[in-house]
Amino acid sequence: MLVALVAVLAFITIGGLGWVFAGGESDSAKTAKRAQVIVSGGAREARTRGRGVVANNQEIRRKQILQTLKAQEKQQKKATLAIAARLQQAGLSLTVRSFWIFSGVFGLSVGAITLLATQKPLIALGLAFAAGLGLPRWLVGVMATRRIKKFTLAFSDAIDIIVRGIKSGLPVHDCLKIIGQESPEPLAGEFRRLVENVGMGVSMDQALEKMYERMPTSELRFFAIVLAIQQKAGGNLAEALNNLSTVLRARKMMREKIKALSSEAIASSFIIGSLPPGVVVLITVTTPAYMAPMFTDPRGHLMLLGAAFWMAMGILVMRKMINFKF
Repeated sequence: MLVALVAVLAFITIGGLGWVFAGGESDSAKTAKRAQVIVSGGAREARTRGRGVVANNQEIRRKQILQTLKAQEKQQKKATLAIAARLQQAGLSLTVRSFWIFSGVFGLSVGAITLLATQKPLIALGLAFAAGLGLPRWLVGVMATRRIKKFTLAFSDAIDIIVRGIKSGLPVHDCLKIIGQESPEPLAGEFRRLVENVGMGVSMDQALEKMYERMPTSELRFFAIVLAIQQKAGGNLAEALNNLSTVLRARKMMREKIKALSSEAIASSFIIGSLPPGVVVLITVTTPAYMAPMFTDPRGHLMLLGAAFWMAMGILVMRKMINFKF
């Protein structure tokens, strides 16, 4: 009897130890557990696949947005290079027709005066072409560039006015009016026109788009994007504009730093570009007989034409080298 009891206890002990180490789950529990592992693994794979699809969709969307922005930038660049846009950027009230009439009259006048003075039709034709098509467009471009530069220098201060006005409880429209009254030109005039357009019923986005046509600067584009995002998504406009003002001031400091670092290269290019014409002028003044064949002989004319062509090519190359875009 004692032997049988010991045998039963030993069997129970061995069975218990086996159940502890081998696991006491039934076949159905094990099957359910395996199914749960398979399902969880499939769900994990599905989530991983879903993340990959989302990432691919985001990458495709990012590429589409970049392509759209590049296309819009090309269209805006073509629009800003038109003579009508350049006249607006220069702050001139001339129409395109009046500009071309003035350019034609000026070119014909220069050509007639040159023909009467030199009796050389080719020189008169060249000067008339340059005076009629080149000089007026160049002057308009210089005026537009100066006006845009003044606008950009004062734009960060205008954003600070908007930030302080919003923090003190004023609406954005009143802040824009304050900028139109207190800021220097051309910033004040552009913001007055912006307020007038908004007051006439034009939406803020459209008014800013028209303002960008007159002042095609990246700073104004950033400002328009911030306002558009705030109108659609909400948020703290004062904080967003304050961050924008900080970025614009950092860009201004970087622009001045690049200008200071590249000043030596710019001065060198001016000196190199002005040396050959300066030497020709000095030799002509000191010894006219030495340079006379260059202006009287046809071969000298060809040499001068070739020299002018290669000088123009060299100046364009140097301008490309020192023209830093930022």
